Amino acid sequence: MKPASAPLNTTASRWRRTTGGIALAGLLALLLADMEIARSSPGQELLRMGKGFLAPDFFATEQLGKALANTLAFAWQGTALAALFGFFMAICWSSRAVRGFAASIRAIHELFWGLLLLQVAGLSTLTGVLAIAIPYAGIFAKVFGEFLEEADPAPSHALPASTTTISRFFFARLPLVWQAFKAYGSYRLECALRASAILGFIGLPTLGFHLETAFREGVYDQGAALLYLFFALIFTLRWWLRPGLIPLYLIAAVAWAPPLFTGNLDTLVRFITVDLVPAPLRQSGGLLELSQWFAMLWQQQLWPGLWQTVVLGLAALLLTGILALLLFPLTSPLFGNRASRSLGQGILVVLRTTPEFFLAFFFLILLGPSMLPGILALALHTGAIVAHLTGRFSETLRLRADAPTGINRYAYEVLPRISPNLLAFLLYRWEVIMRETAVLGILGIHTLGFYIDSSVAEFRFDRTALLILATVLLNLGVDTLSRTLRRRLRLQPGHGVSASNAPARR
Repeated sequence: MKPASAPLNTTASRWRRTTGGIALAGLLALLLADMEIARSSPGQELLRMGKGFLAPDFFATEQLGKALANTLAFAWQGTALAALFGFFMAICWSSRAVRGFAASIRAIHELFWGLLLLQVAGLSTLTGVLAIAIPYAGIFAKVFGEFLEEADPAPSHALPASTTTISRFFFARLPLVWQAFKAYGSYRLECALRASAILGFIGLPTLGFHLETAFREGVYDQGAALLYLFFALIFTLRWWLRPGLIPLYLIAAVAWAPPLFTGNLDTLVRFITVDLVPAPLRQSGGLLELSQWFAMLWQQQLWPGLWQTVVLGLAALLLTGILALLLFPLTSPLFGNRASRSLGQGILVVLRTTPEFFLAFFFLILLGPSMLPGILALALHTGAIVAHLTGRFSETLRLRADAPTGINRYAYEVLPRISPNLLAFLLYRWEVIMRETAVLGILGIHTLGFYIDSSVAEFRFDRTALLILATVLLNLGVDTLSRTLRRRLRLQPGHGVSASNAPARR
């Protein structure tokens, strides 16, 4: 009797096919992407920018202290509110409705929330705080909910049957994950500081507002000073963020910028009940007029925006993977020496600390408006994160005493063993890449954010709502596809989802 052949669809073959499929899609996206360099002399502009970074002017920008205080105040208040409501949603994480609500609000970028809130609350503290708090609540809910699901159930089962649900939660479940909650909370505060600074690009008085002004006017020494101050704020977080000081920081943040609603309640009601309603329905039109309005919007904005967002996101995903493969040896103990690893770690820290939005803005100044600045920005930032996580994972590998060195060690000993984890990290970050891709349109890149920003400028908020809904559905679709692939391939990114490596859960 002829022995049965081994099934072809093994996990390894599925992993290789998935990797090849992603690479092929990314390569096709690169070929379709607009990679034009519109600036006539990017080298000269880069030289001017370099001179500004070598001689920063810390005293020319007025209201620098106020901008820094606003950045901190928005971030602290937004993170605190998000952690509170995210915690309550995490307690009910088994509810499908709660999961769907959390996924929906986190799929909308902080800048898009800011654009909507500007129409109701104006350039106020409330706009800045809620623009951070709303999407971050969805992120906190997801991460806290997963921490609770992954916690050891044994202590809870060991309690007497008469123990109340509240007591069981606070005494047998919460203590197991409390340290992870605190670690992730500090990472999310770092993200909130970046988000708070970026909100300056839509007019809020944070560091990003003055940074954008300085770089657009070509005053690079002032812009460099602002960027260095931002870096100092992030890099020193571990020293000034102390648990005992958190209540004082929150009190100071609220005292400096109280998140009060000073707008008109009628404006809020009109915005929700009138401005967000599709124009044909406001004009007493029927289904025919509504379908014609949607078809026009699909042809002119929805389809072009979705297509460009997907193309740019896939191209950035491919380049992210390539950069991660090239950069992770910079921090891996399996390569180089202590000096080279320290230098490599410094490079990766700067790249992953600088927000993608800032990087895209700098590249737009140098290269002009095309997809190239967005692709480079997303790949450099996310590639540094994935390289860092992959380097951390490589610390767990144990090589033979006679293992080869140099390129042979990389190609034959390390790369085959870290590749599944690197793919898992990329799939975890795919949703974030697509989310950031959409928002880069605010800078002028023709993704969905470009049309959202244009509709806000034209006060066509019905179009804004539909375009934002498109970004939500796109991000949810990418997230679902990513989770399906990870489950099908049985990919678990080692240390990548621990609290100490929180960027994988961003």
